[in-house]
Amino acid sequence: MAANRPPRIAIVAGEPSGDLLGSHLIAALRARCPGAEFYGIAGPKMIFAGARTLFSMEKLSVNGYVEVIRHLPELLAIRRKLKQAILADPPDLFIGIDAPDFNFSLEIALKARGIPTIHYVSPSIWAWRGERIKKIARAVSQMLVVFPFEEAIYRKAGIPVTYVGHPLADLLPEQPDRLAVRKRLGMATDARIIALLPGSRVSELNQHAQLFIETAQLLEARHPGIRFVTPLVNRETREIFTKALHEYPRPPSIQIMIGHADYAMIAADLILVASGTATLEAALLQRPMVITYRVPKLTAWLMRKRAYLPWVGLPNILANRGLVPELLQERATPEKLAEALDNLLTDSNLCREMEIEFARQYRSLKQNTAARMAVAVMPYLEGKCG
Repeated sequence: MAANRPPRIAIVAGEPSGDLLGSHLIAALRARCPGAEFYGIAGPKMIFAGARTLFSMEKLSVNGYVEVIRHLPELLAIRRKLKQAILADPPDLFIGIDAPDFNFSLEIALKARGIPTIHYVSPSIWAWRGERIKKIARAVSQMLVVFPFEEAIYRKAGIPVTYVGHPLADLLPEQPDRLAVRKRLGMATDARIIALLPGSRVSELNQHAQLFIETAQLLEARHPGIRFVTPLVNRETREIFTKALHEYPRPPSIQIMIGHADYAMIAADLILVASGTATLEAALLQRPMVITYRVPKLTAWLMRKRAYLPWVGLPNILANRGLVPELLQERATPEKLAEALDNLLTDSNLCREMEIEFARQYRSLKQNTAARMAVAVMPYLEGKCG
């Protein structure tokens, strides 16, 4: 490596939630090491923060066993080419953000060649596939975890670990101003509004678009005047949802947005959300919700065989109880989802119970994550930041 060259960090994120986390990490490191260079696989937020991407992040946004198998040749080719590019000109550090099935094998190869490897966001080994802890020990020089209960798991396994909190808690307000957000979005301040979040991946929209629309239809029939808002991450997911909406002669009244999921959730009285990071964001915004998810039947069967916990939603896992209704797979029907949302619309005590627990989760996860990450990472760049 050139003696006077600024530090170079290879970094990989595999989906929009990882892109968000990665952008915050890049900003935190550049505040302490302004000349640092980042390259690898990045999404739009990381690119805006200054990362250079060698492959499209969308290629890695594949969910479930069956879907991964279908795309496996392409994923393996991308990983092979990326590994070759990194080893041809080794960086000072590699950071893998989530995407464990892609990143861990890459990290094992890089660590074996003397490149320090940090993995940011633990896979859910506490929920399923706990045997991965052995592979993680071979892959990472240090693990950065975003939930407090994860730290003890890695310490017990002898893996260096730092709890950094969750950056979403630092970004989101503790007391969101719903009326101000409604005015900004052109929504009536006294309307009953439900946010529909069917997912960020194309595969999730294909599974959920019709389900969410038909649920909205049922609720609209029961509650005339109710309104819906759907934030979608990009033009492709918007086209899928819009096409599904146009298949109905009398579709429900749904306001479609590109991005700004936080605004949609703050504006809403309730949220119907696909399981994933969006459930945590909804909890941090202290909005009552119903969680749902559908995957192909074989994927669902395989995941159930290996699951440890009775819940999939992060708010329930953090609460360690079934606080939020979860309607998954064959139970994810428009009728059952509408009924669960109707229960929340008509029972303020259920909503208040969720809001109290979500406020506790917010305080637990708000840890000034950017500063904690920088403190954990900077020892690997010691003497290289000028």
